Amino acid sequence: MNGRGVISTLDVILHWITRLVVVNLLWICYSLAGLLIFGIFPATAAVFGITRKWLMGDYEVSIWKTFKKIYWQDFIPANIIGWIISILGGVLYLNFRIISGAEGELSIVVPFAFYVLLFFYAITLIWCFPLLAHYKGTCLQHLKNAFIIGFVKIHYTLTSGLILCAIIYFSLEFPGIIPFFTVSLTAVCWMWFALQIFAKVDHRMS
Repeated sequence: MNGRGVISTLDVILHWITRLVVVNLLWICYSLAGLLIFGIFPATAAVFGITRKWLMGDYEVSIWKTFKKIYWQDFIPANIIGWIISILGGVLYLNFRIISGAEGELSIVVPFAFYVLLFFYAITLIWCFPLLAHYKGTCLQHLKNAFIIGFVKIHYTLTSGLILCAIIYFSLEFPGIIPFFTVSLTAVCWMWFALQIFAKVDHRMS
């Protein structure tokens, strides 16, 4: 590779690093602007919306303007989906504590049923925000489709889950990257897998 090629490659890498950092910082700012409880879910939807545009070839999109537009456009549906997921997660956590505290007193069917529900919850969680970013529909439609796709395309779901866990683990090991890369990099990887499935779904429907 000649000198010009090296410079060109470095330029592309630096552009992507800058994009990821800017989006990650916007996610933090807009999450805080909504006092976290109302801001984190639309901010997350905006991150997925921007990464979707990048992965579909729209590299020159105005990051701040697009982020702000998606944030307010999806403010209500993102909060509805996010709070449904959060409440269900809270219920599952309480059930986990109850089951753990009653170990040996419950039938084996109870913990088995719990882990089945936890699995269904996890696969729905993995797909709901990519679906919100890519398709129009009601919140319940997104949650239903997230469950269906997550179950039918289980190999993609498991791969996405493993990558998500790896990024979270790496971020906890090196917490200095959390404010700059964790959310945006996770969304890029997550959305890439989602778009592979969505392309197949769209092809079958066309």
